[in-house]
Amino acid sequence: MSSVAQDLSVNGVEVKKSETTSIPVSMNTNSGTTKPENGNASKPFKIFIGYDPREDVAYEVCCHSLLKRSSIPIEIHPIKQSELRQKGLYWRERGKLESTEFSFSRFLTPYLANYEGWAMFVDCDFLYLGDIKELRDLVDDKYAVMCVQHDYAPKETTKMDGAVQTVYPRKNWSSMVLYNCGHPKNKVLTPEVVNSESGAFLHRFMWLEDHEIGDVPFVWNFLVGHNRVVEGNPYTLPKAIHYTLGGPWFEAWKDCDFGDLWLKELEEYKKTEKKVD
Repeated sequence: MSSVAQDLSVNGVEVKKSETTSIPVSMNTNSGTTKPENGNASKPFKIFIGYDPREDVAYEVCCHSLLKRSSIPIEIHPIKQSELRQKGLYWRERGKLESTEFSFSRFLTPYLANYEGWAMFVDCDFLYLGDIKELRDLVDDKYAVMCVQHDYAPKETTKMDGAVQTVYPRKNWSSMVLYNCGHPKNKVLTPEVVNSESGAFLHRFMWLEDHEIGDVPFVWNFLVGHNRVVEGNPYTLPKAIHYTLGGPWFEAWKDCDFGDLWLKELEEYKKTEKKVD
């Protein structure tokens, strides 16, 4: 069992997720309030999750972990490439180095949020162990985006189910991003730009100046195989585990670190779905 399991706790809120994941999912509780200075206190916090058919179960478990632990209203939207293509919002050809269907479509988040308020994008291979309110309360309007600013250079040549591993500056910064969608600089992220600009421009946040990128504690994008829990230091306990190399839903990674926590969440998700049925 993972060493951090005994140190983690949840608020015990049980929710029922919509039968379809292609529409927003909201949860309301009376236990959490939003900070007025962060704006839109009465509106659900919008969360856009990258979706890939190969990782459908990872997406479902990610949703479940968010909903289960959130003490504020949240609204979840999957970013599905097939739907974006049908709507004429995404048309670029998939490159050989794109390991998921949302490698570039993720940058449509401000557009999909109507360039209003704060919204989060996150990869589907995350498991949330903390209340998303804690992360949302970190937002600072002086920044255009906020993220965990990893210094990450993986040694592996492949990941997930055999996808090519790539190394580039600011790798994994874009895997979890808090977007200040109304910031003037983020209005650059139109469908035309997202469909035409290079991977370097988008994944390195080259439409922004360095001072417009805020930092978030690494525990909100805890990279399995890279970040470490320091015994006796609660500030190193992950609040969001990122199975960036691959999670237990892939045969090659079924025994990965923190895999037991994901499998436990999967079982809880299955039980919740049975109750809904």
